[in-house]
Amino acid sequence: MDVRSVNPEKYNNSLAGALKNAGNFNKPEWIDFVKTSSHKARPNVDADFWYKRAASVLRQIYVNRVVGVQRLRTRYGGRKDNGVKPATFVKGSGNIIRKILQQADVAGLTEKSIGVRKGRQLTQKGKEFLEKVAGETK
Repeated sequence: MDVRSVNPEKYNNSLAGALKNAGNFNKPEWIDFVKTSSHKARPNVDADFWYKRAASVLRQIYVNRVVGVQRLRTRYGGRKDNGVKPATFVKGSGNIIRKILQQADVAGLTEKSIGVRKGRQLTQKGKEFLEKVAGETK
């Protein structure tokens, strides 16, 4: 089943659960203390944030074929309130995205692209894993 045809919110929650149970993705101990971007006021309080972000990143790679860290930083960025000065857009945390991509590489779900576009792309194992979760999600 195609990942694009499933409701993204339900799919990301299902994929996050599958990643958590697979054991390939380990939540770092520092993730509970860091903000996800400089536009955020506080760190994320969700206990499964790491797995949900990893699921979202993998879905973005599936949909866009080849995605790099900078494009994902832009995707997870937001509007920063600068007080008296006008609000500006800031990118999200690159370290969180980089660590997730490194764990996905070790798990065999992604690989570095060697084509014209630089970034990460899904392996055949990664595509099968994401489509299997999509088939289980209704």
